[in-house]
Amino acid sequence: MSRKDETPSPRRPSPPSREEDLLIVDEAGDEEVVEHYDDAIIGRAFKGSLVVLAVLIAGGVGAFLYLKRKPEVAPPPLADLSAPQVPPSAVSEIPAVRFTDITREAGITFTHNSGAYGDKLLPESMGGSVAFLDFDADGDQDLFFVNSCNWSWREPAEPPSTQALYENDGSGHFRDVTAGSGLDVVFYGQGCAVGDYDNDGLPDLFISAVHGNRLYHNLGHGKFVDVTQEAGVGGSGQDWSTSCAFLDVDNDGRLDLFVCNYVQWSREIDMEVGYKLVGIGRAYGQPRDFPGTFPFLYHNEGNGRFVDVSKWAGVQVKNPITGVPMAKSLGVAPVDLDADGWLDLVVANDTVQNYVFHNNHDGTFAEIGALSGIAFDSYGQTRGAMGIDTARFRNDDTLGIAIGNFANEMTALYVSQRKELTFADEAIIEGVGPASRMLLKFGIFFFDYDLDGRLDVMTANGHLETDISKVQESQTYAQPAQLFWNAGARRGPRFLAVPPAKCGEDLFQPMVGRGSAYADIDGDGDLDVILVQTGGPPMLLRNDQDLGRNWIRLRLVGKHGNRDGIGAEVVLRSRGVSQSRTVVPTHGYLSQSELPLTFGLGKGGEVDGVEILWPGGKQQSLGRLEPNQVHVITEPE
Repeated sequence: MSRKDETPSPRRPSPPSREEDLLIVDEAGDEEVVEHYDDAIIGRAFKGSLVVLAVLIAGGVGAFLYLKRKPEVAPPPLADLSAPQVPPSAVSEIPAVRFTDITREAGITFTHNSGAYGDKLLPESMGGSVAFLDFDADGDQDLFFVNSCNWSWREPAEPPSTQALYENDGSGHFRDVTAGSGLDVVFYGQGCAVGDYDNDGLPDLFISAVHGNRLYHNLGHGKFVDVTQEAGVGGSGQDWSTSCAFLDVDNDGRLDLFVCNYVQWSREIDMEVGYKLVGIGRAYGQPRDFPGTFPFLYHNEGNGRFVDVSKWAGVQVKNPITGVPMAKSLGVAPVDLDADGWLDLVVANDTVQNYVFHNNHDGTFAEIGALSGIAFDSYGQTRGAMGIDTARFRNDDTLGIAIGNFANEMTALYVSQRKELTFADEAIIEGVGPASRMLLKFGIFFFDYDLDGRLDVMTANGHLETDISKVQESQTYAQPAQLFWNAGARRGPRFLAVPPAKCGEDLFQPMVGRGSAYADIDGDGDLDVILVQTGGPPMLLRNDQDLGRNWIRLRLVGKHGNRDGIGAEVVLRSRGVSQSRTVVPTHGYLSQSELPLTFGLGKGGEVDGVEILWPGGKQQSLGRLEPNQVHVITEPE
């Protein structure tokens, strides 16, 4: 979370610019001479010749008149961004797809508890996450909410702030089944990962937290059991863990686990930092004021146990000068960057460089963030990176990596270049940059909301400070989400910001957005959305598109590889267009979306063929498939 848009307190003043130096001197009445004159030279000039003096005066008058006649043109302010212009005709082409808030109607009564009570402890500003998962294996997408809680030195909340599990009846209506599930427990949760780590056909849950992560094994029939200790994935007990992901790093058929850690944090450290803002007082501290950390990489041993291989695997990055941990990680994206059949990892870091861990095919990784062009922005600067997602949004081999950044920093869109493992930030020319700049972006994901066969982008947004508008008039605490429609343009911006007139006001209700996820909750083929906020209720948005477009959904079942098919690459061909998707639930910030893949086919679209590259290298080809159905594809023997 960079704080470039916030005004620091007098305790931590920023170095003034030269212009500010002059202003301070002037207002303070300082007798220091601002303009320099050499008195000795002037004296000699007066004594030497009145003619010389007249010439000087005449020259000064002439210069004054010249400058008066030809004033200097001030350079344009740095805040003005040179962005591609969107013609009105292009905006008019955005399809009308209404998103309807059905939170209460659907039976969702969950409210996130941040534990905030006025001391402004940093974790209070960061939580709020969600997962779509089919925990009962009935084919419907259920919901799991990660909750935080009151701090241990405060009175417990009444009723208790537990985690929350909701069962979907198949029509998009949910029933709270938390009680007795084993997930009705209180701890300071942050994010979650969904994956069938023991390949028994039921998705398990890992929950990241402040000072103690948890792993819950799915027993079936809505029951979960805490297996953290025997699995060995609880961390040190002093970690602040954030986004996490199940993935098979070595293609051995078992899901391993990657866990981001943010900063070294305790109440004592936070109070010692003592961050303040003018006009607000104590405020949520900058990550720059806290020490960095290492992430965790746990290898799945196949017997219900994991082994911490973080150091050996090469994911612990140290500052080359001080030797201390560098990472301040909030988002992670498992993705095969170079199409070699092995999942790599891109990690979004807050105020330090982003990481790219390239898979060496032997369980180890090489960090190539700077070499790939993803570590920094186009000017070599770090940003406040939050959520992250990846997609082949151009329907070709081009890979895009979208990262939601802090307020006054554009959303990044790193796009693969011709040189392998090289990316450039094309957020401005693709349209997502300037329109996103003012908002503070957390949750971000690609999805095809209008089923036209092109992947669009959505972000969940919200600030950290409740009173931020007191010091930044351009900022608000609660902020609207943003939706970008992929116009498929070959010239000009590809992504167009969708106005409320095209999708209704519900989507743009201001909220303190954090995590977000998508799934088809009602079986109609289009993708619905949930946005989660810190310290408040979520918003479940039903996709009510009625464009007459076809679709197809694929659910993969692994046999030799992991049961979920996580890491499988799927290419679908329709009307001469190829769409690519990767089976992975980790999208955005702290949250998980559904595993089944949705492909929009447009009007009259048919499936000409499907190619699947399973984890481990097995290839599978499928012919024509019927549209507007869910197809279960099993890995061949």
